[in-house]
Amino acid sequence: MAAYLHLHGHPRVQNLSLSNPSRPYSLCYSPPMTIKMSQDQSYWSSINADIEAHLKQAIPIRPPLSVFEPMHHLTFSAPRNTAPALCIAACELVGGHRDEAMAAASALHLMHAATFAHENLPLTDRPSFRPTINHSFKPNIELLVPDGMVPFGFELLAKSDDPANNNSDRVLKVIVEIARAMGSNGVVEGLYKETLVGQSDGEELSDVSIGGWMRHTCKKKEGELNACGAILGGASEVEIVKLRKYGLYVGMRQGYLNRNASNEKELQKVVAELRNLALIELQHFKGHKVEAISSFINGVL
Repeated sequence: MAAYLHLHGHPRVQNLSLSNPSRPYSLCYSPPMTIKMSQDQSYWSSINADIEAHLKQAIPIRPPLSVFEPMHHLTFSAPRNTAPALCIAACELVGGHRDEAMAAASALHLMHAATFAHENLPLTDRPSFRPTINHSFKPNIELLVPDGMVPFGFELLAKSDDPANNNSDRVLKVIVEIARAMGSNGVVEGLYKETLVGQSDGEELSDVSIGGWMRHTCKKKEGELNACGAILGGASEVEIVKLRKYGLYVGMRQGYLNRNASNEKELQKVVAELRNLALIELQHFKGHKVEAISSFINGVL
């Protein structure tokens, strides 16, 4: 079902309200919405270009080609999400250097790409609808190689531990944070919840409104990964908490936009509420980097 959702679109939902998710739901399927940025695009473009360059150096196409060729392809064919760029932006906001967060940002993209590949496996028994991505490898390759991409991401992150820079504690905290966000109580849980929609029995969703389902899925699948950059930049605990919340709201907003709503008015209400909640968390910070990081959520259409 998860593969079906990404191949044929996420469910459209009738009720999206964060404040009133109690009404019954109905859904249909439509292609995912496109996320675009319209403000301060050069800042985000430079971050994404640096992440891509770092990953190309980390994942060259080399022997064994049966491993590194599909890993390279799956890494760079996956669509971008908010977490890697926000990791670096949060690090820079609290006074850190981009290089301090580059390994973590690269790891986040690897894990996102692995998840995306698993969701889009070229299943032989899928319905005959037009797929949204092109598959260059057989299903067994696209199943197994992403299993190696996740630990490789942690390897990149662990190698950024530099005793000379006294960053061991920060790197360890980020490893724990990312592992928790990716695991059974994070992205995996979000993926599982997403597969429940459209099942014939519907038992596990019988007591959960679609509004609550949407909120929980977006929180787990997109929101909780957007949190680690402040730690690497040496932020205080107060700053870490605020930027963790900012990242959560940004990720959830992306999640809502990725799941098209048939009620456009309700969708706009929810994403506006998440935007406002995110910007409140930035009021604690000062300097020109605040405008840069806030441009992400201001610039998402």
